[in-house]
Amino acid sequence: MPATAKICGLTTPATLDAAIAGGASHVGFVFFPPSPRHLALDRAPSLAARVPDRIHRTGVFVDPDDALLDAAIAAARLAVLQLHKTAPARVAAIRTRFPAIALWPVVAVRTRADLDAARPFAPLAERILYDAKTPDAAALPGGMGLRFDWRLLDGFVHPRPWLLSGGLDAGNVGEAIAATGADLVDVSSGVETAPGIKDVDKIAAFLKAVRLS
Repeated sequence: MPATAKICGLTTPATLDAAIAGGASHVGFVFFPPSPRHLALDRAPSLAARVPDRIHRTGVFVDPDDALLDAAIAAARLAVLQLHKTAPARVAAIRTRFPAIALWPVVAVRTRADLDAARPFAPLAERILYDAKTPDAAALPGGMGLRFDWRLLDGFVHPRPWLLSGGLDAGNVGEAIAATGADLVDVSSGVETAPGIKDVDKIAAFLKAVRLS
């Protein structure tokens, strides 16, 4: 199966349309106010309405409470919840509350031992997202253009289907797919001209590189 891609942190009609036109399988809306990619709830419905049903609307959260999840799911008609810094017990509670929505817990990776954090999520998740671990003092858990050593995935027995994120761009995503066997990749800062400012040409180039991988 050819690899597909999620374009994350979309906040404008033009960049969302570029992701759709380029063949993204998923589009990501960030609901985390400290992020430069944060999407206000009152802006989410108009963007979500532009997304055809074949493309999965993904909400990106950092250890969210139920009120935020309820509001974001309703506003953006989310099909997937991407959960950063969310403990397995909390993911289990979200699974119970939203049984029809796909869950993607995020495992932050710097060393091979970090991958073991994926195992408790196996009964709860449709996919597990491997992302680069950000510095402890960083305000954001992702979207900082960092990548981890893809060789850490060599020989790792994945407990669930998974996707790859962290420092990807049009210039290296083909290599990343070839090196890891990822069938779904996720990009945010790699298609930006500045934090939170997506570029339609970069989005098109990234999605073309994924198609050619």
